[in-house]
Amino acid sequence: MNRLLVTGAAGMLGSALVAELANDPASPDVLPYGRDRLDLRYPDGVREVVRQEKPDVVVNCAAWTAVDDAEEHEVDALAVNGGGVRALATACAEVGARLFHISTDYVFDGTASAPYAEDAPTRPVNAYGRGKLAGERAVLGLLPEAGYVVRSAWLYGASGKNFVQTMIALEGGRETVGVVDDQLGQPTWTTDLAAQLLRLARADAPPGVYHGTSSGQVTWYGLAREIFRLLGADPGRVRPVGSADFARPAARPAYSVLGHDRWALAGMPPIRHWRDALHEAWPSMVGGPA
Repeated sequence: MNRLLVTGAAGMLGSALVAELANDPASPDVLPYGRDRLDLRYPDGVREVVRQEKPDVVVNCAAWTAVDDAEEHEVDALAVNGGGVRALATACAEVGARLFHISTDYVFDGTASAPYAEDAPTRPVNAYGRGKLAGERAVLGLLPEAGYVVRSAWLYGASGKNFVQTMIALEGGRETVGVVDDQLGQPTWTTDLAAQLLRLARADAPPGVYHGTSSGQVTWYGLAREIFRLLGADPGRVRPVGSADFARPAARPAYSVLGHDRWALAGMPPIRHWRDALHEAWPSMVGGPA
């Protein structure tokens, strides 16, 4: 691996990946592309960048991530998460690059009661999930020997808007905070996912689908209580509420716990427990943007 191109390099995950590479003495040449230089809305531009740079590896961290807006603008969201990814996969096939594409738990409907396996049937319940699933299919179909889909969920990091930063801000401004207690998932630190992606890229791993989420599981309410504890605040100030109390345009899967069995094929352990990661991430989170 000599040349690694990162799309969405200015985003929450992309910036964590670029930072991880900067701290790696064995790092390849890194080609960070933000949306100002590589925009998935413009397939011709996407293909031109890849043809010019000729990377060995592409990690696609770019996406339309506004879940609720995608309900009203599904064609636009699909153009990015589906069509843009197809253009990227096509270009990678032309130059012989491996593509690591970040997807989401939203490709599932959330009705399971046990962790979703990597090969579990997909059934998205919103426009965002449908667009991301289209991107997955493009990667796996166009790059059967060089395409990797890494599904993640509940991402947080020091850079960008996320649930952890929101709770930090709300703790200082409200006496009590109502948080949803009927959605279960796996909070995942962007730094952990970035490191896992690099390990996967360096491993002799078969292509296909991997689940890049933290181990363990918790509700948003349980996560908020842990955040309040770390702030030295009373967790009792967090009140459990139902999803129906926060009506939003896009449906959310109630169960977003992903299984991690496929990491064994890559000779790698899954990402560590979400609580351990949050505690290590904490100094950077309280110093990050609210």
